[in-house]
Amino acid sequence: MAGARGFLQGQGVDVGEPKPTAIWTGWAPQLLSVLRIAAGFLFMWPGSMKLFGFPIAMPTGAGAVFGSQLWFGGVLEFTGGILLLVGKWTRPVAFILSGEMAVAYWQFHAPRGFWPIANAGMDAALFCFVFLYLSAAGGGPWSLDARTHRGPGERPWWSA
Repeated sequence: MAGARGFLQGQGVDVGEPKPTAIWTGWAPQLLSVLRIAAGFLFMWPGSMKLFGFPIAMPTGAGAVFGSQLWFGGVLEFTGGILLLVGKWTRPVAFILSGEMAVAYWQFHAPRGFWPIANAGMDAALFCFVFLYLSAAGGGPWSLDARTHRGPGERPWWSA
C-alpha cells in the first residue's frame, strides 16, 4: 500500500484526509437519534387522532371507545410516540411498539392481500421494523436515556 499511497501523494491527493464516507459514517450515532425522533413524532399522531380527534378526527368521526383494542392502540401510539420522541426508555418502548405494529399488520392489513402496497400496510410494516431496530440500537446520544447514563455500573437494563 505504500506504493499506492506515494503515487496518490505524487498526484496531489491528500491521503491524510478522511474519505467522505468516513465523515458520513461518523454521524451514525446522531442519525440514530434523528431516526428515533422522527419515528416518535410521526407515530404519536395516529394515537392522538384515536384518543383526542386531533389534529384530525378518525374517519368514523368518533373517537376510540374506552377500553377497546383501538383505544389501547391509541394509548400505545400516543404515549409511546412521545417517549420515543424524547428518548426515554427507548428499548422497551420500541420493542412493545414493534409488537403492536406486527399485530396491526397481521390482524388488519394482511387479510386484505399479500402486498403491503395493496393492503395499506406499508406504514405498519415499516414502523414495525424501525421500532425493532430501535429496541436493539437504543435511543442514540440525543436522548434522555443517554443523559441519565452515569456509568457502566449504573446503567439500567432498558438503556444498556
